[in-house]
Amino acid sequence: MAELSAFDWSESCVMVTGGTGSFGNKFVEIMLRKYRPRRLVIFSRDELKQSEMIARFSDPSLRFFVGDVRDRERLERAMHGVDVVFHAAALKQIPSCEYNPFEAIQTNVMGTKNVIDAAIDQGVKRVVAISTDKAVNPINLYGATKLCAEKLAVQGNAYGHARGTLFGVVRYGNVIGSRGSVIPLFRDQRASGKVTVTDPAMTRFWLRLEQGVEFVVRCAGQMQGGEIFVPKIPSMRIMDLVNAVAPGCKVEVIGIRPGEKLHEILISEDESRQAHEFDDMFILEPLFPSWASTPPEGGKRPAPGYRYSSDTNQSWLSQEEMRGLSDG
Repeated sequence: MAELSAFDWSESCVMVTGGTGSFGNKFVEIMLRKYRPRRLVIFSRDELKQSEMIARFSDPSLRFFVGDVRDRERLERAMHGVDVVFHAAALKQIPSCEYNPFEAIQTNVMGTKNVIDAAIDQGVKRVVAISTDKAVNPINLYGATKLCAEKLAVQGNAYGHARGTLFGVVRYGNVIGSRGSVIPLFRDQRASGKVTVTDPAMTRFWLRLEQGVEFVVRCAGQMQGGEIFVPKIPSMRIMDLVNAVAPGCKVEVIGIRPGEKLHEILISEDESRQAHEFDDMFILEPLFPSWASTPPEGGKRPAPGYRYSSDTNQSWLSQEEMRGLSDG
């Protein structure tokens, strides 16, 4: 498969939506340090965070657009001359999405549609949508909106492929260091000597923010249109994390919150029929490609009924590894 990373990034214009969030900040840091694009566009609706990023990253290649993915016209203006778009903008706080369902749909679903339409009309070459394990067998609105966003991005190839615009999806689990991570909560609670846990049996997929960014950039190079890329990442047990971050603290079990799962899934049994397994990732083929889609080369099919779940994962983080990651 042709690798975009083999191209000269210094001749490419790159844009990231939700560019002032956790992913966006790390993405900009890595792109400036390692890939050096000709122009790097940060698109977000928070002008204060943009001003903070301007102060942090003093680089002439940066362009800052205040805008919302709900606004297609603004997206079209920002995408003019852009080669690659990384779509990370989303409302992702589960309780907030449950209480404000239409707002979540407007941003996560309709916003993704706007990104797709604007990218095709502006001649963007590649668009990578960032998804989550919550999109697999969703039980909350956030997961449902991200499932819809995945479907939109994959099927966007039916309209964009013939015009030179490819769409792909990257789906992964909890990110260490992102806003909303449980680690800062445990750190804050540690001072009181007591931490709150929803269920001691809970497991989650886990990866570092830098690892997530590098994987997303790599997938932008591999995509041919319509794939969902899933990295092979370790799981962690919530009680191991408690012992790593807040050792010796009393644990108060408060019960699973509405819309929360005991274990997360990155590939369901039904999706496994679309999967190709590689050493460090899975690639899911599109179900109904009406465009020139070719199967990934070199992978193997998982066994029938395979499920990539955080509780049956073959790779687990030790307490020492979690301590090292959470201190980083």
